[in-house]
Amino acid sequence: MGASFSQLTEGVNGAAVGPGLGDIPESCVASVFMYLTPPEICNLARLNWAFRGAASSDAVWDSKLPPNYQHLLDLLPPERYLNLSKKDIFALISRPIPFDDGNKEVWVDRVTGGVCMSISAKALSITGIEDRRYWNWIPTEESRFHEVAFLQQVWWFEVDGLVKFHFPAGVYRLSFRIHLGKFFKRLGRRVSSFEHTHGWDIKPVRFELSTSDGQQASCASCLDESEKDDANGNQKRGCWVEYEVGEFTVSDSEDATEVRFSMKQIDCTHSKGGLCVDSVFILPSI
Repeated sequence: MGASFSQLTEGVNGAAVGPGLGDIPESCVASVFMYLTPPEICNLARLNWAFRGAASSDAVWDSKLPPNYQHLLDLLPPERYLNLSKKDIFALISRPIPFDDGNKEVWVDRVTGGVCMSISAKALSITGIEDRRYWNWIPTEESRFHEVAFLQQVWWFEVDGLVKFHFPAGVYRLSFRIHLGKFFKRLGRRVSSFEHTHGWDIKPVRFELSTSDGQQASCASCLDESEKDDANGNQKRGCWVEYEVGEFTVSDSEDATEVRFSMKQIDCTHSKGGLCVDSVFILPSI
């Protein structure tokens, strides 16, 4: 892109030909930047001083910030964001901000400016989690929270969660990130064990969500379909899979939205086990 722009301002032997990019007023460049994504703005900022100045304009970055970004800043110590420019504030909140004792994270997507959230298994209510006969916590680098809940075996499987947050207006989707089998490293290679994996092919798991303003969504899925997956060449076992529960809409960004969600398989006619629960994601629906 830089090469094509330079051709507009240089003639033969580098002689200037008429007005060039350097003659465009910074205010005009800033007006154009309003319609670009943050990565595009940062790339164009390298062209010349006018573009660089426009790329630092508070007006430009104010248009990229969520309308109620102050709620994200409130999760940080004031000294982290006082006296920062809007560009620096965007850079600050585009990195994960931990809260609720580090068991939840919220951040702004660097391209869309949408607010995203991740909720650790530690922040979920898991039936039987205190009993080491049924559940264990496994440290891992494969989770953004560095620890996942591993199910040995239960008859009653139920995981519930609740979050209340000032999401900006928009449509959001919620999903659970889970893994069939226990994984570890052997001789530097990732391997999975399915010694305890059973019961997920008999009855489907029920996923549900509801919001404080009455919205609801639900779906059901069999987590283990080995025969079907083998035939299609798409193996669920040994992989992290995100199961989307559904969508909800936020219309008023000034009020906090309460979202309840769960996944359950409470048919006690059979046991189930060998499952890792990592986290729940709430992301803007594109």
